Amino acid sequence: MYNYPSYLELLQNGELVSRVESLYAMMQNCVLCPRLCNKNRGDGSKVICKAGDELTVSSAFAHYGEEPEITGFSGSGTVFLSHCTLRCVFCQNFEISHIGNGEIIPVERLAEILMELQNLGCHNINFVTPTHFSPHLVDAIHKAALKGLSIPIVWNSSGYESIDVIRLLDGIVDIYMPDMKFLDETSSRRYCKAPDYPDVAKKVLIEMNRQVGPLEVDDRGIARRGLLVRHLLMPGHLADTKNILEFISSKISVNTYVNIMDQYRPVQNTKRFSEIDHRITREEYLGAIEYASRLGLYKGFETVP
Repeated sequence: MYNYPSYLELLQNGELVSRVESLYAMMQNCVLCPRLCNKNRGDGSKVICKAGDELTVSSAFAHYGEEPEITGFSGSGTVFLSHCTLRCVFCQNFEISHIGNGEIIPVERLAEILMELQNLGCHNINFVTPTHFSPHLVDAIHKAALKGLSIPIVWNSSGYESIDVIRLLDGIVDIYMPDMKFLDETSSRRYCKAPDYPDVAKKVLIEMNRQVGPLEVDDRGIARRGLLVRHLLMPGHLADTKNILEFISSKISVNTYVNIMDQYRPVQNTKRFSEIDHRITREEYLGAIEYASRLGLYKGFETVP
């Protein structure tokens, strides 16, 4: 049984410091995400995500709106990072992810925030859209661990990750919570300007699963370690949803926790894309759930009659 956050072992053997240094080195001419901008982050306008080299945080609080296994009874200690590497046209957090609203804070302050969230009783530290600030976040984990941080780390991402960064997170992240948005290259190109998203996400999810395996919960039902995949149903994209579910069941595991989400809603930017400028239908949702069940997937959703 998994009994402790994995980063504590790396703290003890000194490897955590080495990982921090490696991640900062990748940011110098930034290759932290698959965009491979290879530009200096000192001027955020040079990179696609628009993030500078200083940590920018939108908010940090005990969040009660995540999956029950993540929220638990006392909330998930959630840190929303500003900016995003993927920049989807249907983004629900436009002000944070596209515009970059937030406050620049030193890593030392983030380490204090992590301790404050732990002291509130939060079950985990949940980094939302963390990819482009990976060095700062692992640095903060190190600094907080020296002060007694001892709750699991959740990596809550778009699934558009550098495989090299994910390998550097091995033994640091306890719970991976990636999206799997598309396996269709045309959709990825049209809505995210990332035609490589399908190939990237497949490799990344396989690596995440290799590191942490299926989601494990304690005797209270609270997640301690493992992979939790989110898939947002898109209008008119049921065929792609089925391909995603097939990939998860055959290439990862039927024991994978899959949250098939039905909360898609059109936003200002989707007005340019009439095919997704409306909500999904009940038939699409039921079709996805039924297909997941047929494939043998069973964690993360309930069959709807």
